[in-house]
Amino acid sequence: MSDPLKSIAFTAIVALVCSLLLTGAATGLKDRKLRNVAVDRQKNILKAVGLIDPGGQPTIPQIERLYQDNIRCYVLAESGRIEAGNADSDALPVCFYVKDNQPAAYILPVDSRGLWGKIHGYMAIENDGRTVAGFSVYSHNETPGLGGEIEKPWFQKNFLGKRIVDATGEFAGVGIAKGKVADAIPPDRQANYVDGISGATLTGKFLTGGLRDVLLDYEALSSQFRDGQVSLPTGG
Repeated sequence: MSDPLKSIAFTAIVALVCSLLLTGAATGLKDRKLRNVAVDRQKNILKAVGLIDPGGQPTIPQIERLYQDNIRCYVLAESGRIEAGNADSDALPVCFYVKDNQPAAYILPVDSRGLWGKIHGYMAIENDGRTVAGFSVYSHNETPGLGGEIEKPWFQKNFLGKRIVDATGEFAGVGIAKGKVADAIPPDRQANYVDGISGATLTGKFLTGGLRDVLLDYEALSSQFRDGQVSLPTGG
């Protein structure tokens, strides 16, 4: 075999071996990757209801145990009924923080537009259907030091105790002010806003709209909580 042919054959063999190694590695790591994705989701749901401190670093087994012991997930049908099992195209996913077999809070997935891409997180509402129990962000493309502050504990803690209804009990949503709430928002609406992030007005604007859309999607469920008419499916 001539030298050029030997070189080609050697290159082909090396490429084949590398391809097989990469395929094997990808296949072998698939289960671990899927578990890590699931654990990250669980961790952020737990953060939203205050079962994990935003600055804490629990182990994977600790996260999985906390989630198994406290969280139950269902779907919200178009009729507003909470159902177990697989969702159809019109059903909305919803999780509940359960204490003594009763929902202490419900957790909504946040999928909002941001300045540079999607913002993903969770918002938890207390079982009064009015008060924010927590907020977490796990994925975004906002500018570090500006809009990227939405992932920081100091910003997320601002949502605790905020209201999704106004003083009359009507839906109002919860949003991010342009600056300090005390300076930018009338007193009768301050319970529905958190302080904005300096230099990140557009991130705040987009996230405000995204949160409003999410809360409107689940307003039927929130209304049930406000009326004291929520019961979870048995065996869920």
